[in-house]
Amino acid sequence: MSDHPIDLQWERVRAEGRVALIPYVTAGYPSGSASLDALRMMQETGADLVEVGIPFSDPLADGPVIQRSTQVALDGGMTVKGMLQLVREAALGIPVVAFGYLNPILAYGLRRFLDDATEAGVSGLLLTDLPAGEDVVIERLVCDSSLALIRLIAPTTGEVRTQQAVSGAEGFIYLISRLGVTGPETSIGADLAETVQRVRRISGLPVAVGFGIATGEQAATVGRLADGVVVGSALVRRMAHGLEPARDLMLELSSALRKSYEG
Repeated sequence: MSDHPIDLQWERVRAEGRVALIPYVTAGYPSGSASLDALRMMQETGADLVEVGIPFSDPLADGPVIQRSTQVALDGGMTVKGMLQLVREAALGIPVVAFGYLNPILAYGLRRFLDDATEAGVSGLLLTDLPAGEDVVIERLVCDSSLALIRLIAPTTGEVRTQQAVSGAEGFIYLISRLGVTGPETSIGADLAETVQRVRRISGLPVAVGFGIATGEQAATVGRLADGVVVGSALVRRMAHGLEPARDLMLELSSALRKSYEG
């Protein structure tokens, strides 16, 4: 068994017969202190891993909720360095995945980022705009670091391309539940089960499903199919109204997932 923090956490989740809950926070939204409080709250309310978004001025893969949160964070002065300080100060007991786009990290300096992120307590890196094989030098640098290189897979990705995409993946596979940008939806795609099974045939890594999950009921539905459930926009939307609404949603999600594996 690997001793990487993300691998160890998946081992714990699987040993308990559970589905992992993976919430998302935009660093610096609605303020630096609020996002710090949110990270700690999410650990307290059942998060198994957490994704921390690095604000970027051109977040093309994100929907309006995340885009607005990113702009607010940037306007408030959040930077890559600030995001790392946030993770360092939170000092969570669960793995942290840095989530974002390549440009801010390149501007910061990739080697410097990998070193500083490791020191701050980041365990994984997910870049939405770095398709597998697009830049083998960057991929190799990440894979040689202590950060797990986590891959995104779209529901329309064919079998050959999926094999290519997951060949160097680490930590887990992030499976997008539907096409389009991030944001809560009212239903889960009917073909999700087939897509999850296809990815599992190709990769032995855990499969976490995100995009569009906004309620406990949806989380439970996805949890019956996948190894993990990622919730982003719905939590960020709650954060606009304070920590307690976000806490309520976290409790709803964790309760629904717990009932799904207990019953």
